[in-house]
Amino acid sequence: MRALAVVGTGLIGTSVGLAMSRHGVAVHLVDRDPAAARTAAALGAGVAGPPAGPVDLAVLAVPPRAVAGVLAEQRARGLARSYTDVASVKALPLREAGEGGLDASFVGGHPMAGRERSGPLAARADLFEDRPWVLTPAAGTSRTALNHALELVARCGATPLVMDGEAHDRAVALTSHAPHVMASLLAARLQDGKPDALRLAGQGLRDTARVAGGDPRLWAEILCSNAAPVVQVLREVEKDLAGLRAALEDLARDGGPRPASRHQVAELLERGAAGLRAIGPAPAHRPFTQGPFRVTLAGRPGELARLLDTLGEHGVGAHEVTTRATPGQDGVTVEFPAPAGGAEELRRRMAERGWHAEDGSARPRRDPLPQPSPAGRRRDEDVVPAQRVASLPGG
Repeated sequence: MRALAVVGTGLIGTSVGLAMSRHGVAVHLVDRDPAAARTAAALGAGVAGPPAGPVDLAVLAVPPRAVAGVLAEQRARGLARSYTDVASVKALPLREAGEGGLDASFVGGHPMAGRERSGPLAARADLFEDRPWVLTPAAGTSRTALNHALELVARCGATPLVMDGEAHDRAVALTSHAPHVMASLLAARLQDGKPDALRLAGQGLRDTARVAGGDPRLWAEILCSNAAPVVQVLREVEKDLAGLRAALEDLARDGGPRPASRHQVAELLERGAAGLRAIGPAPAHRPFTQGPFRVTLAGRPGELARLLDTLGEHGVGAHEVTTRATPGQDGVTVEFPAPAGGAEELRRRMAERGWHAEDGSARPRRDPLPQPSPAGRRRDEDVVPAQRVASLPGG
């Protein structure tokens, strides 16, 4: 694979661009929001703008309900010889694409990797390393299209899993979509909390509700696109919750130790602990910092990535950084909070590396980079050896 197009430069699309660019693949970044594509390019994910001619593979990094329309649009333009997507729901996009005349050049795909933050600044070149990447080829999918998709997966460091689309949707309903619903339900209750109560919130609550911070519009579309499998999981959760509530109500009454109810509570908690052990520990979190700085970058490829590395050395995470296009120029303006107690050291280090940091506190801060439009959202080896391709039940 020599050339790749990414349509939609959000978290996943930009991460694909970063991963493929480091392997020497020419990546073209396409987004309805030019600022998002320009930001991704400044990170080193590729070149903003469509290619002059057809590329080997186009990755459609758009929400589930946008896949069929974007696929038809880009096929009509002759963007690529093969196409794949990264939507987290597979049956609906494949069905809609088929209604529009699905051809042999398309392979459904879904990398099982993401973050609770969205947008190009949250992207990472290693986001997919050692993660499963589901492919859902149809009966008529060409070998060329499948090989291009397999090469994409391998170059991104992921492990391909060939599955049926509906089996995939049932699996992610259990492992991703229903958990997001539960986190959102819990986080929503916090709106009714009094300030004194919310001051007691600790890391356990933040870990439990963390994914509720995902893009609500994108997640509403994901849930609506995979409603039936999610309902099945929620029905089982509802049964557990009803049993737990009944046991706790019994324990809340006066009189007697009620060992059966105590056992029911303990049994549910033990099942939860066993389930958690099956998926491993939660990731660590970066601390939040304060104090605004502003830096204007000239638009040289990879310059934004180098700046983010420097900021990371001083405790400033990419999720704390906002960007905007510089009017009349190819570069971007970057704003970020300086670490408390280390602002001058950070300013000195940036000056050593050729960046002038302005103090943003004297003027109102600009709005953060708008989230990409639906075409910009969503959380290696020519042919992958057969032993690397796994298959899940139903695939």
